[in-house]
Amino acid sequence: MKHITSAKHIMMGTMGIVVLSALSGCQSAPDEQAGSEESVTQNKFLVVEQQPNGKYVIVEEMPTTGPSRAIIKETDENGTVSERVMSETEMKELADQEYKKMEAGKSELNAEPQGEGMGLAGTILAAAGGALLGNMIGNALMNNKNVQKHQNASNRSAYHRSSAGGSNSATSNSQKKSFFGNSASRSTSSSSSFGG
Repeated sequence: MKHITSAKHIMMGTMGIVVLSALSGCQSAPDEQAGSEESVTQNKFLVVEQQPNGKYVIVEEMPTTGPSRAIIKETDENGTVSERVMSETEMKELADQEYKKMEAGKSELNAEPQGEGMGLAGTILAAAGGALLGNMIGNALMNNKNVQKHQNASNRSAYHRSSAGGSNSATSNSQKKSFFGNSASRSTSSSSSFGG
């Protein structure tokens, strides 16, 4: 009789976990969608650096709660580096001009990347187009393979690499050691949600 009671409790506990998993799975789906939309429209703080070939790359990118803005580092013919702050209004103007060129097929974002970096307007549009020009344009840029290639070729920031999912760390593919020095095997359990 004691074994029947404990089996009954185990079955009830398991059913409770299944029901909770199903309910939490259903409730988390809208939150995930809201998070993906937010990442497109979130304002950005950029540090953009001019390269010796005249092209621009992003060296730092961070989400910000304030207006989007950028620090532009440029080098003149004497090798003097100057920095200037670009306001959200200026960034919007550049991004809008470049997007119109892109729609007309005259932007460098329409073609395959030709090395690292691109023009300042293209760099701003590729990095912060959704935040500056809205969701529809941000989604169109995200779905354009050439724009994605340009983003990857001109954005050196750790934020871009982590948000793009491109982790190149050596530890990600290597086996990790446990506390006692043994190689820890990867977990083979998988989680699944029911319903939803």
